[in-house]
Amino acid sequence: MTKTANAPAEIDLDTATRLRLVVMRLARRLRQQAEPDASPSMLSALAVIERGPLTIGELAEAERVQPPTMTRVVARLEEVGLITRDADPEDKRVARVSLSNEGKKLIARNRSKKNAYLAKRLRATGTEERELAAAVALLESILNED
Repeated sequence: MTKTANAPAEIDLDTATRLRLVVMRLARRLRQQAEPDASPSMLSALAVIERGPLTIGELAEAERVQPPTMTRVVARLEEVGLITRDADPEDKRVARVSLSNEGKKLIARNRSKKNAYLAKRLRATGTEERELAAAVALLESILNED
């Protein structure tokens, strides 16, 4: 095969590699903006719990960790007052965790800090903003295909 025939595949692979690295770096930078008193695993669990009350097993599955690991995270979240445990209305033997008011406030502060950080960086891009908006839409469509 000629080099020209391979070019689209090479470009796709190069673009995919660059995209993966940029997304990882962006995620790392955004994590650095997070609340200092909450670990990444705590913040991630809180974001999942925000969708609605869950059992520890459901939360562990959503976070792709083992239940004992999630039990420790939930215990810490409860200890610092970010979540509450309540009996499941259908089965009183099962506990469901949900965000406390403090947990909701922490999530809001965390998102606000990260959004402000990112918005500040985006404002500096000027005319490239439209291209970035198109790229975000493309990334959303890629993720929605899964």
